[in-house]
Amino acid sequence: RSPIPVEVRDAPDRFNSELEAAAYFIACEGLTNAVQHASAQRVVLRYAQDDQHLVLAVSDDGRGGADARRGSGLLGLIDRARAHGGSLTIDSDPGTGTRLTARLPCA
Repeated sequence: RSPIPVEVRDAPDRFNSELEAAAYFIACEGLTNAVQHASAQRVVLRYAQDDQHLVLAVSDDGRGGADARRGSGLLGLIDRARAHGGSLTIDSDPGTGTRLTARLPCA
């Protein structure tokens, strides 16, 4: 359930349960941030397999300006991605919305 529209675009493949759990947590936190901090009106959630990685992207149309140095939530997401051998990038210029992209190895 979400108070704003969420468009989900997904790959047809399933991943191992530990990887899916990590991706689920990252997606939930990204959606929560869009609702609570970004004043977003819409979120797009995508995932796909690319070069032996699960690539998860959470994009919103909110205010942007998200910065991992200003809060523990985004740092927690970065740590979670790293704990699974992956990475998380944040693209969030002020006024342009925010895009979180996690790359988690499938192996």
